[in-house]
Amino acid sequence: QVQLVESGGGLVQAGDSLRLSCAASGRTSRTFAMGWFRQPPGREREFVAAINWSGGITSYADSVKGRFTISRDNAKNMGYLQMNSLKPEDTAVYHCAARYGAHRDSVAWYDYWGQGTQVTVSS
Repeated sequence: QVQLVESGGGLVQAGDSLRLSCAASGRTSRTFAMGWFRQPPGREREFVAAINWSGGITSYADSVKGRFTISRDNAKNMGYLQMNSLKPEDTAVYHCAARYGAHRDSVAWYDYWGQGTQVTVSS
């Protein structure tokens, strides 16, 4: 199993940047993909970005392409989501997720989840 803890959320203004971090622990010796998902108020959890084990393959939701960048540092067991040009519609609880195997862009594929970190973007 993999345990995940997110950090880095907060209250920012539109146009600002934030970097979210995800610390992984547990059975990290096996290769696992990481994903970031978000749940806006009153809505379902949605895909944001995903990255494979090596970091060489990434995918993004259309709504964040060109603004968000996912990355990871396997030596430190860390994942990151750099968020630039934030918009009020990016307001949500952001969750880090992991799955053994290839990266995927759907909630249903992921087995391990962090508790989430709140990101609020004011206009």
